[in-house]
Amino acid sequence: MYIDRLLLANFKNYAYLDVSFSNNVNCLVGNNGVGKTNLLDALYYLSFCKSYFNSVDSQNIRLGSDYFAINGQYVLDDEGSELVPVACTLQRGQSKKMKFNKKQCPTFAEHIGRLPLVIVTPSDQSLILGGSEVRRKFVDGIMCQVDKNYLQMLLSYQKALEQRNRLLKQFYDDNYYDDSAISVWNEQLVRYGEPIVSARRSFLADFMPLFEQYYVLIHPDANNDEKPSIVYETQLSESDSSMDALLLEAQRRDAQLQYTTVGPHKDDLEFGIGEFSVKRFGSQGQQKTFLLALKLAQFEYIRMHLGTKPILLLDDIFDKLDMNRVSQLVLLVGSDRFGQVFITDTQPGRVESIFEKAPDMPHKIFTVENGELKTEN
Repeated sequence: MYIDRLLLANFKNYAYLDVSFSNNVNCLVGNNGVGKTNLLDALYYLSFCKSYFNSVDSQNIRLGSDYFAINGQYVLDDEGSELVPVACTLQRGQSKKMKFNKKQCPTFAEHIGRLPLVIVTPSDQSLILGGSEVRRKFVDGIMCQVDKNYLQMLLSYQKALEQRNRLLKQFYDDNYYDDSAISVWNEQLVRYGEPIVSARRSFLADFMPLFEQYYVLIHPDANNDEKPSIVYETQLSESDSSMDALLLEAQRRDAQLQYTTVGPHKDDLEFGIGEFSVKRFGSQGQQKTFLLALKLAQFEYIRMHLGTKPILLLDDIFDKLDMNRVSQLVLLVGSDRFGQVFITDTQPGRVESIFEKAPDMPHKIFTVENGELKTEN
């Protein structure tokens, strides 16, 4: 699967763009602020019906315009015999619309997983340095692309959680508490929450070998003391109380705080290298390597479960990596192991020197200048 052609109208700093891509490696080169990342975000929109960088859709409309339109033409089979159109459009004051093969998607959830994609950006450092919500979203984002049942289960849990929290706040404001009313939402949280935790455990058991494999590929000179680890931290342990018991135990505390304090929405991941926490003791280079391994393992997991290679977006990933590791990474993602790849960089000479080492690797280099693309090869 790959995107053959992209057309943009009034999206961020692009007034209009019509560009065709290589089905292998595409490099977007230019100064900071010229639109390289915005183009990657357009590709992300077509896969996930939203921006990776700005959750307010209307703020992605070009200044002075009333709408944006993102259109892509995808090849979904090995023969490349048919181009499938995909479109995401937004008119100010109206609802966002998503179309796949000229048919409007009834829900955005229905579209997730059709065009698998993995993105790596400098902001991903929040996976290590940020709060637990970021790490949960990382895991859930992978699982939702490959398992529609998990996505629906997660959406149902989130709705029940919102209702329970709203009820807790209402009870606090009214100085009143109703056990029977809360128990209705407890049942819903247990119904969806326990399977979510079980599914996350199974996911991590499958994910860890892939992650360890890619960590070594990116960092082959890592010694035995640098073995990476991911520990799943959940209140719902396999041997202790059920979620129902945890909710009952936390009932008074929840009533005082006006929100639900137990459940899979409080789960976290602890990242380590050897005996140490990556967050507290990892160098910038170690954190970067850890993140790249996480994202490439995400790619491999999706490929294995969907039977297709996701599109891979690498935004400014060369910062804090030495040239040898940069070359190794590009040669890796440009191999048959991966599919279509997009790479942004500020230094033209850097990517060109890498391709000189692999002259047979199909690729295109684009120069980006203030919302315009020029093909260099």
